[in-house]
Amino acid sequence: MSRLVLKFGGTSVADLERIRNVAAHVKREVDAGHEVAVTVSAMSGRTNELVNWVHTMPGIAGKNAPFFDAREYDAVVASGEQVTAGLLAIALQSMEIDARSWLGWQLPIKTSSAHGSARIEEIDGGEIIERMGRGQVAVIAGFQGVGPDNRIATLGRGGSDTSAVAIAAAIKADRCDIYTDVDGVYTTDPRIVPSARRLSKVSFEEMLEMASLGAKVLQVRSVELAKVHGVPIFVRSSFDDPASIDSSPGATPPGTLICDEDEIVEQQVVTGIAYARDEAQISLRRVSDKPGVAAAVFGPLADANVNVDMIVQNVSEDGSVTDMTFTVPNSDLEKATSVLNKSRDEIGFEVLQSDPGMVKVSVIGVGMRSHAGVASTAFRSLFEHGVNIRAITTSEIKISILIDEAYAELAVRALHSVYGLDKE
Repeated sequence: MSRLVLKFGGTSVADLERIRNVAAHVKREVDAGHEVAVTVSAMSGRTNELVNWVHTMPGIAGKNAPFFDAREYDAVVASGEQVTAGLLAIALQSMEIDARSWLGWQLPIKTSSAHGSARIEEIDGGEIIERMGRGQVAVIAGFQGVGPDNRIATLGRGGSDTSAVAIAAAIKADRCDIYTDVDGVYTTDPRIVPSARRLSKVSFEEMLEMASLGAKVLQVRSVELAKVHGVPIFVRSSFDDPASIDSSPGATPPGTLICDEDEIVEQQVVTGIAYARDEAQISLRRVSDKPGVAAAVFGPLADANVNVDMIVQNVSEDGSVTDMTFTVPNSDLEKATSVLNKSRDEIGFEVLQSDPGMVKVSVIGVGMRSHAGVASTAFRSLFEHGVNIRAITTSEIKISILIDEAYAELAVRALHSVYGLDKE
């Protein structure tokens, strides 16, 4: 018998029929003898609706104007998960399963005071553990906790994944199952490469890179939390027929296990290809090469909450000037260029160039640590397919390449093929 946390996202609980299907998945695990807690998101589209209600209230001047109390914002948007939790508990009770819904403040899930983007600080799982031992299923509203002011605090978009992993760590669960609308983690996006394969196991580090570089399967904070606390995550589909899945001890249902690298016996050199659209490139030409210039560039951008990603610097032969190139999200390009132009005298650049519509394509794999030639293989393949590289950054287990958006799908297919990821 295992102790499991099951998390169901918005598409999995989109309507009453799907909530009944989720209840059947939960019942299957209970019938197999497992102790079960469930974390749920709001029904698909409901959080967006609630956010829109807040932003369009009379007296609020536009969607991006923060003229409302963040504490009341949290009170509104957290209600979606409350509805789902109650409905799922009712569905489970109709199947003669002892179930009870819980809100974040009832456990409690204690968070920081940053309403709208709070971080989990502590969870008291004592009562949940005691009730699970008596066979009761806890259905917990994700995305929310209680701040130091004793008010509801939400964790930011995608926070239900984080809730689920944090709860799994607090109750010492054997595994956290993330049910979504896909049946696992693939070598790349199957919509671009139909031959992409579902991976049976992925290391925490690889999943962190994939999640941060464009893969939408898991939220980055949830993977970080799982890695820190050693909570295995199993990504699986909620749309599989619950009756067709074997949940008995030792069975291997379809999906992808996110785990420690040591648990993966045979590690591939490259695990997957990720990509992120909507990148923009900014280049500062002939910047005075002097101490503090990087701080003068990136400090104001940080103060303006502009997220800078890839950074490349080229110093002139005589060392007097340098060119600095970096990327920001397309949505932040106008803000970033405005900030930089205001700091032009302090930075000392001659020309500012910007190019929207870039794509970052990344090659990921922990096997890269011990294999040479991975980068040269990528560069050669892109050259052979006529893809021009704008910028490159690397880490121990990742190579990221910035290219024009028009070549995104070609580059993903080429790299997926050259590393043999489309082979069985």
